[in-house]
Amino acid sequence: MLEDKLLIWKFNRGSSKDAFCQIYEKYRDDLLRIAVGLLNQTATAEDVVQEVFTDFVSLVGDFKLTGHLKGYLAVCTANKARNVIRSQNRQRIISLDDCEIDPPDYKRPEQWIISNEQFNRLTNAFNQLPYEQKEAVILHVQGDMKFRAIAKLQDVSIKTVQSRYQYGITKLRSILNNEVQI
Repeated sequence: MLEDKLLIWKFNRGSSKDAFCQIYEKYRDDLLRIAVGLLNQTATAEDVVQEVFTDFVSLVGDFKLTGHLKGYLAVCTANKARNVIRSQNRQRIISLDDCEIDPPDYKRPEQWIISNEQFNRLTNAFNQLPYEQKEAVILHVQGDMKFRAIAKLQDVSIKTVQSRYQYGITKLRSILNNEVQI
């Protein structure tokens, strides 16, 4: 957090290009994982993260950090993801099978096959969750956001967010356990 405050100070006071580059490098991957998790579309998620950083850089000189920078950027990402979903005016979820995802750099092909199968199972399980539960789980686990911050973002009580998270985790476990083939 101290590092983030220093980066924000530099961002607002002249070393904005270097500070912005450091912030971008530090949080880009985390925000991309959040956006992909919420949107299930790699290209759209990349666009959302790009918009978040474009909006952020426009605040140079005037940005005031009141909490954690990662939390602020995660909330911006979640809001933009919601806007994309609203603008597409749909509730169905697109499978990540349609996305172009680069495979991890494994030494042996069977490692990639196992990892890909696990990824597909988890993606399919996530796609079966209601959006509010999915958002609560992803923001808490991937975004490292506290339930209080998620509650503020979703405009609900902390108890509601905790319930959404718990129901989401329980449903994921149930779905994944039922898929086990003996």
